[in-house]
Amino acid sequence: MKLTIKDIAKLAEVSTATVSKVINHKDDDIGQATKERVRRIMKEYNYVPNIMARSLVTKKTKTIGLVIPDIRNPFFPELARGAEDKANEEGYNIIFCNTDDVLAKEEKYIDMLIEKMIDGVIFTASSKRTSGFENLQNAYIPIILVDRDIDFKGVKGKITVNNFQGAYEGVQHLLHNGYRKIVFISGPLLSKPGIDRYEGYKKALSDAHIPDDSMIMLEGEYKSEWGYEAVKMLMEQNIEFDGLFCGDDLIAIGAIKSLKEEGISVPDDVGIVGFDDIYMASLIDPELTTIKQPNYEMGYEAASMLIRALEKKNPRKKEIVLNTNLVIRKSSIKKRY
Repeated sequence: MKLTIKDIAKLAEVSTATVSKVINHKDDDIGQATKERVRRIMKEYNYVPNIMARSLVTKKTKTIGLVIPDIRNPFFPELARGAEDKANEEGYNIIFCNTDDVLAKEEKYIDMLIEKMIDGVIFTASSKRTSGFENLQNAYIPIILVDRDIDFKGVKGKITVNNFQGAYEGVQHLLHNGYRKIVFISGPLLSKPGIDRYEGYKKALSDAHIPDDSMIMLEGEYKSEWGYEAVKMLMEQNIEFDGLFCGDDLIAIGAIKSLKEEGISVPDDVGIVGFDDIYMASLIDPELTTIKQPNYEMGYEAASMLIRALEKKNPRKKEIVLNTNLVIRKSSIKKRY
């Protein structure tokens, strides 16, 4: 027979309120001997708290939804790990939702999380999303945005990086190493990170007195296949270039593969800079110069910000903008320069 809190209280010779405090880790005012007695009885009888029953009383499930666009993109697992680590530290569980960067799937997962009575959502939007979710807003569930910034009701905080500055430094690096005809191979320019990276690219070229008509941008997806195809397009259209600034590392990796097939040397003929610093960036040949994002810290800070909102604690900040770092490797350093 499954024991109840009342049964545990009777066996431990304490009140049900005392048992409840021990279960919920709100037992600072309870003596150590009493806490140990209650826990010993719970362990002896394999007592497992009824989470659903507890949530009906407290209106809290201690569960957070984490919505990310593409688990295959090595950028996101590290972000997810940061969020999970912080959630575990605070006694929260996480439901992971991978949307494949598909808007319809994103909508479906949001509805599912609402049905699961999650307490809050950490949300990295699809690169194609430009507005929020009516259902999520009506449910009054607090939301923390990570990486991709969109405006809608219910947002309690944002964790982003300085994409403009990161792109500016990446393109500046190419210029300083002798590359002048630099093409930007971008993901979708619907999201703020994509737009900010494009603006950083243009600003760096403008400051170097590169004319506007020499600034070329190709818009596609944050996937290696797009980087591969973009290089083929440049070659087919006879567009001259000696540098590529890529919207993320996957695009850069696809571009390197395509250039190799064309017999074009990286970095001697074409210098390449990516964005993110995923683990593969240092494993490919040549090793990829890239803009490092603090993705673990982004996830960790997002979970911290959300939990503070859920527990009615004053947020340290409602918006955190983290800095990027230029990581220089072989893909952007000419051997003969």
